[in-house]
Amino acid sequence: MKRLGQWLTAPVPLGRVAAFRTLIYLFVAADLVIFTPWVRHHASTPGDLYKPLLVGRLLHLPTPTPLLVHGIFWTLLLLALAAATGRAPRLLGWTVFALYFEWMIIAMSYGKVDHDRVGLLVALAVLPTVGRARHGDPRGTEAGGWALRVTQIAVVCTYFLAAWAKLRFGGLDWVTSSVLARAIVRRGTELADLIAGVPYLLILAQFGIVAFELASPAIFFLRARWRNYAVAFFYSFHVVTFATITISFAPHLAAITSFLALEKVRPLTWARGFLKRSRGQVRGHERPVV
Repeated sequence: MKRLGQWLTAPVPLGRVAAFRTLIYLFVAADLVIFTPWVRHHASTPGDLYKPLLVGRLLHLPTPTPLLVHGIFWTLLLLALAAATGRAPRLLGWTVFALYFEWMIIAMSYGKVDHDRVGLLVALAVLPTVGRARHGDPRGTEAGGWALRVTQIAVVCTYFLAAWAKLRFGGLDWVTSSVLARAIVRRGTELADLIAGVPYLLILAQFGIVAFELASPAIFFLRARWRNYAVAFFYSFHVVTFATITISFAPHLAAITSFLALEKVRPLTWARGFLKRSRGQVRGHERPVV
């Protein structure tokens, strides 16, 4: 148990938490206007079609109305952008989580439930527990380590439980079925059409998908270098998925960054350095006035 506790709370730099927090809250804002703007259409959907998820029923959440849906949209958009600055991390963090949670209840209570948002929701739930974190701060934080670790666990569970669901409901026949073929017929791209023409390739792909999802927990046993390769494979898997059947898993991709050393990505620092070098070059080319 002691080792498990040490693993769950292994310190990470505060700068990593700050970078992850900024990325996640900016993604929430982008999600509202790019990936899930269709949720706003539920403002005018008849209330009879609203069948809340179990958690919505347990919390007695209200039936969506135009005021509720549009109010959440604009409030969440503004607060997510504010939270991305790192100010009032607990107050803004908890508020963003609560509003986005309700946004997802509204989105998924009309017959369609996506499983690509588990990691993102967990990240939003745990980030407020860390408190203040500044970009570039190298000091370690166990609270931040725990927040990133449970997000990573949620990411891996998304893969592993997806395989479990396939085998539970489809059995071993799932890997030899026509699941990918049907997906290509419904929403395939030209690349998918080329792949579909190769004999038995889709069946091999289904074997590969289940094997990958079942093996996903192995990432926790890899050294840092190999873990980065595993993360790159995760991303490449989703790139291929989008390129063939146009499913993006964008929220999941944002949560996967919890595995990365984001503190090393310093766009503002690079921008300042570039500007300084540019100014220096310009001054170096200035000719003295005679």
